[in-house]
Amino acid sequence: MKAKEWTVRIRLTEDGDDTSAQAALITDDGTEVTGNGHARRNPSDPAVPVIGDELAASRALADLAEKLAVITQRDIASSADSPAPPRSW
Repeated sequence: MKAKEWTVRIRLTEDGDDTSAQAALITDDGTEVTGNGHARRNPSDPAVPVIGDELAASRALADLAEKLAVITQRDIASSADSPAPPRSW
């Protein structure tokens, strides 16, 4: 069995109370799909930067997963004799 390896790279940037994340999935054939996420600290919350990192990263990964699911549905539809029914993940 041939093993495949896909890599996900997450880039975080902070600007004051705002944290942005970009999650990039790179397949072994070089295809790249990206997702984005954002978090903003409530001024009444304590300043714990790792929490903003985690939240922004989780949102970027969720966006990436949604985009990958859309690509998958398109691939299924284009390879099948009849269109695939929409799915709720």
